[in-house]
Amino acid sequence: MSLRKPDPSEYGDAYAHYLEVAPSGDALALHQAQTEEVSMLFRGLTEAQGGYRYAPGKWSLKDLLQHLADAERIFAYRCLRLGRADATPLPGFEEDDYAAAARADSHSLADLLADFMAARQASLTLFRSLPDPAWGNRGNTSGKSITARCIPYVILGHADHHLKVIRERYLPGL
Repeated sequence: MSLRKPDPSEYGDAYAHYLEVAPSGDALALHQAQTEEVSMLFRGLTEAQGGYRYAPGKWSLKDLLQHLADAERIFAYRCLRLGRADATPLPGFEEDDYAAAARADSHSLADLLADFMAARQASLTLFRSLPDPAWGNRGNTSGKSITARCIPYVILGHADHHLKVIRERYLPGL
């Protein structure tokens, strides 16, 4: 499997930001590299640092890691549905509600990182399993048209967005 980065005709404006910031290249290799980046970043934090919030009302680093795992699963599920030619419209999700319900600060960084790694591995297994024609399947997620090919790059762009926020707003305060 070798995926090319999708062109703008394959997705709506709602996904443009994540797809624009996602790197070009082989999706599987990019996911592996990003997985290592996330692992190295969070393995280097103490439990106290995992609870750090750069401002009142902002997520902790543990919340962010849990959010990456939750979003990974949701996006991968969307990819599965599109990849299997299921045209049923798929709803969005409210990330703040998920973060509140997850109570990430009550979990260890090691457990949260293991959860993210398991979700990422499951995504990679799914991506490897889809036949080439499935990547062109189009569906509707969060009220927007999108092809299955977009989803691995949406995941990359979404995680890159949050990694940038972590580097710019969290790490300087630790």
